[in-house]
Amino acid sequence: MTLEQPTEVRPFGAHLRMSGWKPLVVIVVPSAVMLILQILLYQLVGVIEGSDDPLAATFTPLKFLAVNLSVGAAALPAITLLAWAAKVPWRVLLSAPRAFDPRRLWRYLLGAALLVAAGIGAVAVVAPDAPGWTAFGVSATTIAMLALVLVTTPIQAAGEELMFRAAVLPAAASWVRAARPALAVGLVVSSLAFAVMHGSTDPWLFGYYAFIGVSTGLMAIISRGLEAPIAFHVANNVLMTTVNTLMADGAAFPLDRSTDTGDASLLILAAVNVGMVVLVWLRERRAKGAGR
Repeated sequence: MTLEQPTEVRPFGAHLRMSGWKPLVVIVVPSAVMLILQILLYQLVGVIEGSDDPLAATFTPLKFLAVNLSVGAAALPAITLLAWAAKVPWRVLLSAPRAFDPRRLWRYLLGAALLVAAGIGAVAVVAPDAPGWTAFGVSATTIAMLALVLVTTPIQAAGEELMFRAAVLPAAASWVRAARPALAVGLVVSSLAFAVMHGSTDPWLFGYYAFIGVSTGLMAIISRGLEAPIAFHVANNVLMTTVNTLMADGAAFPLDRSTDTGDASLLILAAVNVGMVVLVWLRERRAKGAGR
């Protein structure tokens, strides 16, 4: 089956119908591809760098590149499988019923950048020790990391949105007939999958990742497309990683997601997510009132 007929208008995120087993393939296979690719690339990086622990939490430039490429690559089977399972053109997976609009993406990117920058500033004032920053420093490692952040982090962030909001959200929602319960199921499954794939055993961090999943899922549903969640995810990851890199005193920064690495300062960043959801709601409400 494909898109619902016009007589039954279903919101973006619950706009696809598939048979019972196909959504499971869409949910599981891309994540498995991402994990396998990341492990293989980490091993390759370990050989190149001469590391005896290629899975260590410290982000060297090559390990950072490995993560971003593995996530970006996994988005391709996610979209391909969903288009096959739902029997729809791939463009329908980016926005529906309207067409994908790059202008929306740039407008939302500006708003997201301002919100994320404000959140980082608030963390720096209220809880400067929470992110694990040491001191400002610039080295060859710093420059390499910043170049990779600008070039590959947008690919990684967009890849996660394609995997979890374009694919997992509607795939899980397709199990339920009624639109509103379908959206609820899609949000829960996609958000938990997003949190699990970040591999944190810390309750604060796991909850924060799940909250990001819910927030970006709501952005997609409200705006009927992926422009807003992609814009927010790109702005968040680029700015956060840039600051983490600059505040690592010229070294590779650690990425520790083990137990007791998160704390209540994440509530500040959660508020940034809420602010973006409100921004999307207001913007889409105004656009609807203007007939756009």
